[in-house]
Amino acid sequence: MKNARFLLIGLALLLASGCGRRQPPGDVPAATTTRTTGDIVHYSYEVVQAWPHDTTAFTEGLVFRNGELLESTGLNGQSTLRDVDLNSSGVLKEISLPAQYFGEGLTVIGSHAYQLTWKSGVGFIYDVDTFQQEGQFTYTGEGWGLTTDGHWLILSDGTSRIRFIDPVTFQVARTIDVTEAGQPVERLNELEWVKGEIFSNVWQTDEIMRIDPATGNVRGVIDLAGLLAPEDRKPDTDVLNGIAYDDAHNRLFVTGKRWPKLFEIRLKPRL
Repeated sequence: MKNARFLLIGLALLLASGCGRRQPPGDVPAATTTRTTGDIVHYSYEVVQAWPHDTTAFTEGLVFRNGELLESTGLNGQSTLRDVDLNSSGVLKEISLPAQYFGEGLTVIGSHAYQLTWKSGVGFIYDVDTFQQEGQFTYTGEGWGLTTDGHWLILSDGTSRIRFIDPVTFQVARTIDVTEAGQPVERLNELEWVKGEIFSNVWQTDEIMRIDPATGNVRGVIDLAGLLAPEDRKPDTDVLNGIAYDDAHNRLFVTGKRWPKLFEIRLKPRL
């Protein structure tokens, strides 16, 4: 998530453990012969389609809405909230954050967009259609990823802990500690709510975790190694980060910081 700081020092989506046992992105069939670690299912992927992505965008938050992408970008003096055309990556609307803020996670509840900042302990509230700022809120610790189940703001802070925050009072309602086979999963980054689960990038890895929002247990590990081809990487190409889900059409999108492409992927349980 924060290379600038740390350089200095298809899917069987709700399987038997899931709510409703619906089919995952790409209508991958639920399988009982997948390779598992305990109850954890491991996935590879196939690319359904690729679109251009702005290589100046240091992607921190990503939301699919009305056929377009809302994107939060980071770095001090370069942070933005933008509305992006999926097909061309053209910026349809954009506002810049004051230079002291490093933009982070992003989500939408109703008519409001909520955007985190990294170390400032402040988040911004916007009219989602006009980007007019309507308020702000505070939180303790760092802000990394943000999503919603439609009721709570769900926030990651770079640790293994995820907070559920009231979007009116901004009080923490509850927390979960994310574990994989009993071990804490640190550096939880960009978040997305996908059919009753939390998907999370793990910073500086090629992995996305499928997390049970009730217990914090990891239900699945998605390995996206090799998604961006070596020839598409430049010296300033950064890590995988950015997950968006199109609920209406069951599509899962992923990208990375300063990546030239955004991908729709179909998840494949490993046999």
